[in-house]
Amino acid sequence: MDIELSRIGVSLPENLLDKFDVIIKNRGYSSRSEGIRDAIRSYIRYYDWMNDIKGERVATITLAYNHKQRGIEDTLGNIQHKYLDIIRSSIHLHLENDYCMEVIILEGDGEKIKDLSENLVRHKGILHVKLNTINPTEI
Repeated sequence: MDIELSRIGVSLPENLLDKFDVIIKNRGYSSRSEGIRDAIRSYIRYYDWMNDIKGERVATITLAYNHKQRGIEDTLGNIQHKYLDIIRSSIHLHLENDYCMEVIILEGDGEKIKDLSENLVRHKGILHVKLNTINPTEI
């Protein structure tokens, strides 16, 4: 089966590309293109999984952010107050330099949990957001 390929151009910070090249070498990819295709497939699988979070769930959201980013702490507080009905607890850690990490523990409707996670991703200053969910009826 012939698959038509499209060429794209991507601009990346040099440090990100350097890290990616190390991963490509360590995983044995034959080219950057192969590594990028694999990364995109992984991102698509994660996105599809995120869109299938339904029903009652327990979850954690881990996020890291630059607390020096103007307004970020107010933004995070406002977002979390909007979801008080599903947030059970949170843990805040001060990391070195200007960075903080939070782990938010949730329980409730999967759609609302997904909505909270997606809401966090779109703000400047947030460097990492990772959602993990469990369906408590399938444990």
